[in-house]
Amino acid sequence: MASAPDDARFMAAAIRLSLWNLGRTSTNPSVGCLIVKDGVIVGRGVTAPGGRPHAEPQALADAGEHARGATAYVTLEPCSHHGKTPPCANALIAAGVARVVVSVTDPDTRVSGRGLRMLEEAGISVTTGVLEEEGRRALAGYLTRQTKARPQVILKLAVSTDGMIGRQGAGQVAITGPVARGQVQVLRSQTDAILVGIGTALADDPLLNVRLEGLEAYSPIRIVLDRRLELLLDSKLVSSASTVPVIVVGDGQPRPGYADRKASLQAKGVEVLEVDRPEALLSALADRGISSVLVEGGARVAAEWLSADLVDEIHLYEGSGTVGEGGIPSPVTPGTVPPGFRKIRSAVLGGDRLCVFERDGP
Repeated sequence: MASAPDDARFMAAAIRLSLWNLGRTSTNPSVGCLIVKDGVIVGRGVTAPGGRPHAEPQALADAGEHARGATAYVTLEPCSHHGKTPPCANALIAAGVARVVVSVTDPDTRVSGRGLRMLEEAGISVTTGVLEEEGRRALAGYLTRQTKARPQVILKLAVSTDGMIGRQGAGQVAITGPVARGQVQVLRSQTDAILVGIGTALADDPLLNVRLEGLEAYSPIRIVLDRRLELLLDSKLVSSASTVPVIVVGDGQPRPGYADRKASLQAKGVEVLEVDRPEALLSALADRGISSVLVEGGARVAAEWLSADLVDEIHLYEGSGTVGEGGIPSPVTPGTVPPGFRKIRSAVLGGDRLCVFERDGP
């Protein structure tokens, strides 16, 4: 059996493993599982892209006969229900593991303690809550969708030293350097959807895809808040809709030309979703299994979603230069982080700095 210090060490490794497929396993969470025997990792598994197979059967297969009498470290409670695959709790029991250590209990009503009871009733020792805060952070998207019926919302802002996110009429303005921009690409690859307002879409004509070599296939669904359906048919977003999905969010209100613009967008492969407020949009996205949304622009959208109390994390990239005259003020700067958020980590990225703030409380 692993001792308490070993539990934290191996669970930390399982959590790091779970991040490997973050953003690629919808509608399931990305879970990490390690099989440990006599202090040695003998099996590893992480939820596969697309959500199946789950982490536990992969780790057990990797361990083979070494799983008998071993300890399994799992970041989320093993499932106990029959879905498209058999329950992971049954797989652990059949493999003969002696102990299961869990970071986070699954809030899914189909599981929620049942997996743990199945293990205990089979004579397996169960320990829960190991590195729970870290585990919850790694599973934040899934947990938010399960408990709040909406995706986790991450607000990303790049801010100059004079508190600006861009310049009026200038299109895209480089606030940060290549290291920070590369980190943003990684963040995009780890989220299910990315969202901008129509102002940003028209001014910048962005692709909103993942451009890091090797991660291109993990571009998130792209969403544009566009109540009047003004997105240009020859924009990069519309032109690439057949490759990476695009959702344009209109308000459905009858106005001249709206129906024609809707039909034209749909003919180009763009989905038009009509909702009347951000909360309804998030609910519709959760119904599709989308667990995380990265809000990237612009200033008005960021301010509105902060005001509506819909932001769970703020990723604030601090550039080293200034924008100057004509700058667009950021709704958040290093000195004006909204109340109710606490800094959980920071990093130096070349000549820039990243600070990540997390909402306090549930």
